[in-house]
Amino acid sequence: MPRSLAAFVAGRYTKYVVLVLWIGILAVAAPLSTQLFDAQKNDTESWLPGNAESTKLLNRMAAASVDDQTVATIIVYERSSGLTPADLTKIGADAKRFGQVMTLPGEVAGPFPSDDKRAAQTIVPLDLGDDDNDSTAADVINKLRDVAEADSAGMTVHITGPGGNAADLTDAFSGIDSTLLLATIGIVVVLLLLIYRSPMLWLFPVLSAGAALTTAQAVIYLLAKHAGLTVNFQSSGILTVLVFGAGTDYALLLVARYREELHRHEDRHAAMAEALHRSGPAIVASAATVAAAMLFMLFAETNSTKGLGPVAAVGVIVALFVMVTLLPALLVTVGRWVFWPVRPTYDPSSGVTAHRIWDRIGSAIARRPRVTALLTTLLLALLALPLVGLDAGGLSNAQSYRTKPDSIIGEEVLAKHFPAGSGVPLIVSSRPDQAEQVRTAVAGTPGIESKSVTPPEAQGEYSYLQATLTDAADSEAAFRTVERVREAVHNVPGAQALVGGTTAVNLDLQKAAEHDRALIIPLVLGVVFIILMLLLRAIVAPLFLMATVVLSFASALGISTLIFRAVLGHNHADTSFPLYVFVFLVALGIDYNIFLMTRVREEAERHGTRRGTLIALSATGGVITSAGLVLAGTFAVLLTLPVTNFFQMGFAVALGVLLDTLVVRSVLVVALNLDVGRHMWWPSRLARRTDDEPPAAEAAPREVSPAEA
Repeated sequence: MPRSLAAFVAGRYTKYVVLVLWIGILAVAAPLSTQLFDAQKNDTESWLPGNAESTKLLNRMAAASVDDQTVATIIVYERSSGLTPADLTKIGADAKRFGQVMTLPGEVAGPFPSDDKRAAQTIVPLDLGDDDNDSTAADVINKLRDVAEADSAGMTVHITGPGGNAADLTDAFSGIDSTLLLATIGIVVVLLLLIYRSPMLWLFPVLSAGAALTTAQAVIYLLAKHAGLTVNFQSSGILTVLVFGAGTDYALLLVARYREELHRHEDRHAAMAEALHRSGPAIVASAATVAAAMLFMLFAETNSTKGLGPVAAVGVIVALFVMVTLLPALLVTVGRWVFWPVRPTYDPSSGVTAHRIWDRIGSAIARRPRVTALLTTLLLALLALPLVGLDAGGLSNAQSYRTKPDSIIGEEVLAKHFPAGSGVPLIVSSRPDQAEQVRTAVAGTPGIESKSVTPPEAQGEYSYLQATLTDAADSEAAFRTVERVREAVHNVPGAQALVGGTTAVNLDLQKAAEHDRALIIPLVLGVVFIILMLLLRAIVAPLFLMATVVLSFASALGISTLIFRAVLGHNHADTSFPLYVFVFLVALGIDYNIFLMTRVREEAERHGTRRGTLIALSATGGVITSAGLVLAGTFAVLLTLPVTNFFQMGFAVALGVLLDTLVVRSVLVVALNLDVGRHMWWPSRLARRTDDEPPAAEAAPREVSPAEA
């Protein structure tokens, strides 16, 4: 950060200008941030690939006033000993009563007894509204359940199908924003208390992170309201975790440098100005790396991924501005006492504050840096091997939950007594003149229950029909059937046929995820490399750093895959899982290398690369490790949610951050610096400077007291 700007933020009088400015911003942002929940879009289309065939069908249905919010809800009745005449009478009466307790957008179908006479199903069309993020789905399903379970006389009742799944998802994500916020604040407060060992200092990073989240939510609400940004419960939840995690990281780095400068400056305002000037470039580069990586998600085909990118980028940029303006102004306003009980004292003769543990670690690595680098690389590569077993083809409905809600139990009952694709039909649309030809093509496709193909029904300019799959709707065999049906109906001349439905949606998501990974991963790597080159003014060091972060990502994914399969029984992952974990780990993981390497470069100017590396490790080891623990802790909050894809993402990112912090940055990057030496800075002038000290030479930092350590 330029000295003039740093001096303004931390100025004796101008700090109050900064505080007043932020009070005004928060006064405007607070009421806007509370409206973000209402701006969320959790309907099916908001998650789909924009150009996918299933999405085009939804758009066609909406244009023709075919209610694309109407979903089939299946009430399945079962008696293992066989349905009695009284059971069948009740089931038939229920079918009539459903329309009496609520207004339905269509006719109730059924009841349909199974061939084994042990189960029956009734299909009820429900209108769940524009979004599934409120209590609408759950309320409607509860009304159906009250009717179906009344006087059931031992007959079991389950509600499944798309409507049942929507209700269970509503329950799973009920209160997600408040749950994640409280859990994230709790873990940040606990970790900061342990890190700072001060009863007051933790409060200011937390208050600043809260201000950042409020402001970011307000900005995102305005973008969603007026710029068409798609926000859903996934991006909203990740925003909370990311702002607190990244924001607290920036706060830790700044506060650590501020404490260091307080030993050198009697005036706390001058100390903060110097701390901002010195640590600002690393913090800005870190935020720019994360924001740029997130913005590349705009190139994704999947709407949910495309929406997550700007949401995350806004959160990180706002967190950056808060932590380099509001937090410094608060800290210089309250003074040195905030560090109590270990207040940093003015001592102009002091050197760099050292930490005995990191001194020992640095000295140990310096004895055999090349061997250390090779062994660490080999270990990480071995940990990455289970990655070959990762199946990110998508999660079935049952695999999407960590528990077994009623809709999943209902699916299992349906599978026992009815054709596998019951209740999750394909929807085929075509021009009315070719509708019968399309129906014949669908019925003749292997994998389709031919008798299930409904007569085409004209709605506006197009006709619509439904067909039942012979295989489970979320199986690989069902996906292949969708492809065969699409090929068959596309061959009907002039039909303009489109194939959609739940199975087609999942297939399109799988294909879009493959496209997004192939496009976005190289873009992220490229922009991170460019930022590192500009920051470090070198080419060799960024190449090494990029390689270490990619290796760390692969190791984290390998360990996660092994634990998911062998311990948790998760044999599959969501289609977005590899991309999200990659973007978060590469963008956030490179932060710690940036924090370390900017300090190495600063010290290398005075002491040479090898000695500068040891000084930088000793000075930053504690704060970077603390930052990693905080970020890992915030992402670990996602493990509390009952949804598999959130759990898996939180686990993998938290694990990857810990690997970056404790192994890659602390050991591998240090060993590479000590081994490669001044050549790390090629082609800058530092590459031409000969190190005056041998690799194992130790810096002469100022020792700290046990309380400060």
